[in-house]
Amino acid sequence: MYQRILVPVDGSSTSSHGLGEAIRLAKVTAGRLRLIHVIDELSFALAMDAYSGRTGDWLDELHAAAARLLEEGKARAAAEGVEADSVLCDNFRGAVPDRVTAEAASWPADLIVLGTHGRRGLGRMVMGSSAEQILRSASVPVLLVRAPESHAKAEAARFTMPGGAVASQ
Repeated sequence: MYQRILVPVDGSSTSSHGLGEAIRLAKVTAGRLRLIHVIDELSFALAMDAYSGRTGDWLDELHAAAARLLEEGKARAAAEGVEADSVLCDNFRGAVPDRVTAEAASWPADLIVLGTHGRRGLGRMVMGSSAEQILRSASVPVLLVRAPESHAKAEAARFTMPGGAVASQ
């Protein structure tokens, strides 16, 4: 039961809650984890707004941050006695939900565990819901782990849309 658990991670506290639940589940089932991080067009656009420099520099920075994130996740699992490997998707081929469900099918995963913000109303309409898209399109069971309300509100307050002005110096 649930021997191969796929865990999308993005560095948010919500994602961290999902990883924690996946680790607990893997310990109970003697399963293993595969962590996945996707660098998509939105990640790249946000990085472009945050950094000045050449396009290659932005992609290098995103790649380095993603590699650190995946290593930290694997170390967290290892500290709990859970085996984990990782996949970094950085070739801009498809949206995050599409890449996650494709990885679940090709690995093959028994379960996908992911954190969700639990947005409602206008926030959900504006931001969309990757978790909902994964839930609707996955060919395996999906466990959604909702972050505590306080974490979701704090992260929502941090989010800003890119202004489009990139420093060029």
